[in-house]
Amino acid sequence: MTDQSAVDAILSGPFSMQIEDIFTIKGRGTVVTGRVATGTVRVGDPLVIEGAHQPVATKCTGVEMFRKTLDSASQGDNVGLLLEGVDKQHVSQGDWLRAKS
Repeated sequence: MTDQSAVDAILSGPFSMQIEDIFTIKGRGTVVTGRVATGTVRVGDPLVIEGAHQPVATKCTGVEMFRKTLDSASQGDNVGLLLEGVDKQHVSQGDWLRAKS
């Protein structure tokens, strides 16, 4: 495998994003922000938060980038993701949001 093919294989893998910030939108839920490291996330995708706390299963219920609502985000995009059923205290800066396998 060439160096570029190895990089392409990593970047095209399943969705992952390191969480940079966390906040709550009253009446909507918890939003996490960050840059998508690998893969693509779509509204409705099952996800898991891994890091400082026990893994937490969730679902992406919204994707926003630069104040625009989108259906998906891909590697390299800086996004905010609305998560279903997650309390802010169960997420920490530096945790990873990944596609649920």
